[in-house]
Amino acid sequence: MKSTNEFAHECSSNKSTKISLITDTNTGEIMCANCGHVLTERLEDSGAEYSLHSSEDYLGRSRVGRKSTLAFNDMGLSTVIQQADKDSTGKGLSGEMKRTFYRLRMWDRNSKARPGQRNMQKAFTVLEGLKAKLSLTEASVEKSAYIYRKALGKKIGRGRSIPVIMSASVYAACRFTNTPRTIQDVANATNIKRTTIHRMYRLLVRQLDLKVETYNPIEFISRISSTLNVNEKTKRDAIKILIKAESLMVTSGKNPMAIAATVIYLSAISNNQKITQTQVANASEISSVTIRNLCRVFKKSKELVIEN
Repeated sequence: MKSTNEFAHECSSNKSTKISLITDTNTGEIMCANCGHVLTERLEDSGAEYSLHSSEDYLGRSRVGRKSTLAFNDMGLSTVIQQADKDSTGKGLSGEMKRTFYRLRMWDRNSKARPGQRNMQKAFTVLEGLKAKLSLTEASVEKSAYIYRKALGKKIGRGRSIPVIMSASVYAACRFTNTPRTIQDVANATNIKRTTIHRMYRLLVRQLDLKVETYNPIEFISRISSTLNVNEKTKRDAIKILIKAESLMVTSGKNPMAIAATVIYLSAISNNQKITQTQVANASEISSVTIRNLCRVFKKSKELVIEN
């Protein structure tokens, strides 16, 4: 409780000009301290919003409730009945009202336990874990939820594992939003075989008619460079080699991660930095044979040589 004198009020019990008003921060009401007259209600809090990162934060700390998002099974629009048997003023409910709210909570739980709702609850729990493990953006999470809902609507997931479908949806969403995450990254995060996710991904692309784009290899250069701890000049030269290779159409139809690993290896050699093909292969999760074959392709073009 805190006092304020910002509102004009003629108190019936106190004729003095100085009137004390009370603000109740729990109910959002401003009232007279003498006669109890409520001057305004539902007072808005103009302070800063909390930093919210999960669905529990939206439920517990947000002033305006959860945002509308596809990543929740109810899209963030359902009504939540609190567990405490208290009214808005903090007083306990009567026995009859307690029984009434007990039935309401039971009906609310039963309505959320339908087969379709249970499926999405499990799927979006998996999505929440993948978001944390892969550091996905909000755009990628929303697109993943959208693709999964479309697959559920077309009954593609019938008889198939929910984590597999969600993993394939996440990979497709990363391709849509140009988020540099490989299918091996998704497989490592979910402990599912890469071939299983790739098979499901091809099914989603075919059944949902998804138009996905290939990754830009430049997105993976920083990632591999950080793992190998190469210097900044090697990284810049790798980008120069990649730009020249793209202009000569050398990178067409090739794995973006393999291209990024190859240009970093060639740049390291030109800068006399001691890095082996095996180290580059381990950092990029690409076989050393693939890197060696691409090195031969790159070295055939004299225009791709970086001068020190």
